Amino acid sequence: MTPKEMWQAYKKINPEIGDEINAWAFGTLADQLADLVLRGEKTATASAYELYKLENEPVPQVGSFDVILDSQGRAVCIIEVTKVSVLPFNEVSAEHAFKEGEGDKSLAYWQQVHQELFTKWLAEVGLEFSQESGVVLEEFHKVYPVSKI
Repeated sequence: MTPKEMWQAYKKINPEIGDEINAWAFGTLADQLADLVLRGEKTATASAYELYKLENEPVPQVGSFDVILDSQGRAVCIIEVTKVSVLPFNEVSAEHAFKEGEGDKSLAYWQQVHQELFTKWLAEVGLEFSQESGVVLEEFHKVYPVSKI
């Protein structure tokens, strides 16, 4: 299903979402992470704040809706952002790491994986990662497709 097709299907349930579609895939392991969201195991994500500043992009907003894509650009599900904060890397909590649903869900795992990713991504634009680097933390819930109980 294309992002537009999924958006239109969800719009029949929630007409207030408007017409502007924000669709994206997780930077690494797009299929695996999208599947975790689809199953309700991943309810948070993190990104490097410096990249938002560099690209002059606003951080995600509470109440916004996003189409999550797989590695082929196909729509997997739609999420609603419920919480956004920006913290230094070294202040990200174990609770947030658990909500990301990756690996063993521990803070140690989260720190290892994200330090590697952020170091790589920041280096690509000439910036250095540090423990004080800003991290955009998002929490969300899947709104479409609707889970069947």
